[in-house]
Amino acid sequence: MFGDQLNEAQRAAATHGEGPLLIVAGAGTGKTATLAARVAWLIEQGTRPERILLLTFSRRGAREMLSRAERMTGADAGRVWGGTFHAVGNRLLRLHGRPLGLRPDFTVLDQADGADVMNLLRDEFGFSTRERRFPRKETLASIYSRTVNAGDKLGDVLKRHYPWCLEEADGIREIFTAYTVRKREQNVLDYDDLLLFWKALAWSDATREPMAAMFDHILVDEYQDTNALQADILEAMRPPSARNLTVVGDDAQSIYGFRAATVRNILEFPDRFEEATVITLEQNYRSIPPILAASNAAIALSPQRHDKTLWSSRRGDRTPTLRTCLDEPAQSAAVCDTVLAHREEGVPLKEQAVLFRAAHHSDLLEVELARRSIPFVKYGGLKFMEAGHVKDTLAILRVLENPWDEVAWFRVLQLPEGMGPATARRLMTQVGVREGNPDEASPLVKVLDQPADVPRAAVEGFQELRSALRGCVDETVLPPAAQLERLRPFLDEVIGRTYPAAAARTRDLDQLTLLAQGYESRGRFLSELTLDPPSSTGDLAGPPLLDEDYLVLSTIHSAKGLEWDVVHLIHAADGMIPSDMATGDDDEIEEERRLLYVALTRARDALHVTFPMRYYRRPKGLEDPHSYAQLSRFLEPASVASCFEPIAPEIDPAPDAVVDLTGTADVDGFLAGLWAE
Repeated sequence: MFGDQLNEAQRAAATHGEGPLLIVAGAGTGKTATLAARVAWLIEQGTRPERILLLTFSRRGAREMLSRAERMTGADAGRVWGGTFHAVGNRLLRLHGRPLGLRPDFTVLDQADGADVMNLLRDEFGFSTRERRFPRKETLASIYSRTVNAGDKLGDVLKRHYPWCLEEADGIREIFTAYTVRKREQNVLDYDDLLLFWKALAWSDATREPMAAMFDHILVDEYQDTNALQADILEAMRPPSARNLTVVGDDAQSIYGFRAATVRNILEFPDRFEEATVITLEQNYRSIPPILAASNAAIALSPQRHDKTLWSSRRGDRTPTLRTCLDEPAQSAAVCDTVLAHREEGVPLKEQAVLFRAAHHSDLLEVELARRSIPFVKYGGLKFMEAGHVKDTLAILRVLENPWDEVAWFRVLQLPEGMGPATARRLMTQVGVREGNPDEASPLVKVLDQPADVPRAAVEGFQELRSALRGCVDETVLPPAAQLERLRPFLDEVIGRTYPAAAARTRDLDQLTLLAQGYESRGRFLSELTLDPPSSTGDLAGPPLLDEDYLVLSTIHSAKGLEWDVVHLIHAADGMIPSDMATGDDDEIEEERRLLYVALTRARDALHVTFPMRYYRRPKGLEDPHSYAQLSRFLEPASVASCFEPIAPEIDPAPDAVVDLTGTADVDGFLAGLWAE
């Protein structure tokens, strides 16, 4: 029986009967195993798999849970509806979205594409040529997404999170209004639309009952990372008879407020869903007791939390260290020394991680690591789907799928040599991309069949683009992988001409083609790749092949859900943790406290926290470029500090100290030391 693998609290959660259930799962307490066991138990009790909806924050997470459930029961869990909120919303809207005016062949804009549409509107309305500064496309996209997902008024969002944009509220409102119209004209949805339309479908009088009747049980992972819009969707989608909604999460790990996630969803779950059962998982299987003592003490001071105290039966008495360093170079040297010391003890570099609040916090450390020949891999940077050559490839597939996709056309028409933004815009107008009229010949047909006014230098390249598109127009004959193969000659030429490191980039397209072999539909391939993208080629083909062991460098946000034998947390100074950009109100400060908690709980066997007293900056007009820091306010209280072993900074001897050279032997020895190699 799979229940034998669970502790008492896990078993109670997995075998809960009817009604809403909140599982408060502390860090390292086995929430994945518990949720998988609940799926398995429901199937064993006779619930049909297709009547279960499992919502996770990655497709990989859903697959892992369902495969565990299958191993526990031997039953087929593959028919469970599993995936991210956006992926499930995409699937439901293609099936049931017509009452909302959605055609099932819509395409999905990723976050970067949505920002590009706003940039086009920004240019069209003349905001890019004004004398006054106007928010750039990335800021506009961030404001839009936060406003939609939080359900707050634009003015309130600007006032709280973007006060420097308040004077441009009218212009921002104009762009957002036009952005909505433009998407509808072109039959495209962005990430936020998938949730908005799902909510509209779930709450509509005409469709609410059949939508809620689709599932007998809904299970949600990482509930602390949901936003207000997702909570509304879950309330409407609950099975009407038994209200069987199970959510799993840890309020102490709610760290995505910048994505409009709100810790209030998990804190207020018992109030929103009446008669909810709350089960707390406190037995930690990851960390030794001293690390848990420090983590518990740090989070205990937060007023925004469910009460829980993590404990562990693991053996280990190494107290976490809190090292004070004179400055950043001293911190980098101390971290390298500690990393190498653990390596000598037998801990591989791959089982050690250096964590930090912001990506640039590791700059000096990276220099010191290189100087000492310590290989490292840094989590963060450019994502696979954000790479230009990958976006070029997918843009071609998108215009084949949806010929009215303006952003995709704007990118595709600039791929031939000699084609620029002005020519691309002129051609888009000529073939009617903006019109979005399905009753007329599509822009794709016009591009392929009508004469085009392109610069003389671009004639050959434009003909090559036409040939590449023409080779893929019949989807019923060519699956996505075959279409990519047909596009490769054109794409390889574009990559070789446009991008550095062309060989590595073409290998990325090889991996993309391998991934496409699992799909028969181009639309499904594009949707799933957009909604649950790989962050790197490592997600497609496994980890990179490095000849040596390597240290992991990561922001704390990127480290969530991961763990290492040894964790080194750097820059534990006020202004860094918490960030001086995230102390505007109590909610922001508490999220920063939770971020520290996430960092501390990544460690299994050893935890080292470092704090530089002095930072070197180069501000203009200041004689002294040094600034002095204080220890993070989250580590200062005695209840927290007492859980760490303090290590004082090493003070170098005064430079004017007098060396005693009494006697000839001392002098000769001193001189001999100078000549030594």
